[in-house]
Amino acid sequence: MATERTLRDIGPDTTLLLVDDDESFLRRLERAMEKRGFEVEATDSVAGGKAIATARPPAYAVIDLRLGDGNGLDVVERLREKRPDARIVVLTGYGAIATAVAAVKIGATDYLSKPADANDITAALLAEADDMPPPPENPMSADRVRWEHIQRVYELCDRNVSETARRLNMHRRTLQRILAKRSPR
Repeated sequence: MATERTLRDIGPDTTLLLVDDDESFLRRLERAMEKRGFEVEATDSVAGGKAIATARPPAYAVIDLRLGDGNGLDVVERLREKRPDARIVVLTGYGAIATAVAAVKIGATDYLSKPADANDITAALLAEADDMPPPPENPMSADRVRWEHIQRVYELCDRNVSETARRLNMHRRTLQRILAKRSPR
């Protein structure tokens, strides 16, 4: 097992900005990060994230990519302008190589796909620049990854089953059966 990071690794400035529009996830993560020794400020919007990044730029940030009022990368850019040494992790439920590259190019330290737990996020925030992050302890199963991809394409097609089936190159009835089932673990 990879070595665990401890609170002494955080450093003297423990300020952390959390930006996510999933209210329950945001509150759970806020409590978990406070238990790990961070001074947390949380918001659910791009506007709120930019305001905090401008007024009180934190040493650490965890920012969701897609927010109700825009793109989390705007918050990353603002924070990078105000505090170039900030450690920033971008979270998203819609993991794609293109968005990961864009996030890192504008200043994100790391990029994690949801669902990410507080341990994965803490490890990413506290990793040394040349360290490779440890592999996740509970990675998604192949069935879950497939299901997440289908759900993402379905949402991008405005929940149109026929269009989603065409883009995924699968029969419409097969897709309907998959969508009717619960998500795999």
